[in-house]
Amino acid sequence: MILPVKTKAKTELVDITSKIKDMVKQTGVSEGICMLYVPHTTAAVTINENADATVKEDIMMILNRMVPWEADYRHSEGNSPAHIKSTLVGASELIRIERGDLVLGTWQGIFFCEFDGPRNRNLHVHFIREKQHHE
Repeated sequence: MILPVKTKAKTELVDITSKIKDMVKQTGVSEGICMLYVPHTTAAVTINENADATVKEDIMMILNRMVPWEADYRHSEGNSPAHIKSTLVGASELIRIERGDLVLGTWQGIFFCEFDGPRNRNLHVHFIREKQHHE
């Protein structure tokens, strides 16, 4: 399955938790794994706190300090910082599904990470259904 994500800023974290939860319900998977994969070299996916928006702001602030837009980068497209941030955060996540719902901590949410936007992106979502054993 593909989840389209339309980003609005050069760098942003987009909370996609409810969309992924809806996809779990649509598939009817009660026990298994949800695999998320970002097929873009300047974007990523992560799990972190979604109760307080300042956490997202802090994450972006520190990533931008660690990997500034202006430096002696060699990549001719001018988006080397986006490639580096994507590598630091990562292109995939695995989330356990139990009783038809994602197993996330109380404060956890799933975020699509845009580092070279705004753009129209795709997140690949795959479900691995656990086989039910009957005694």
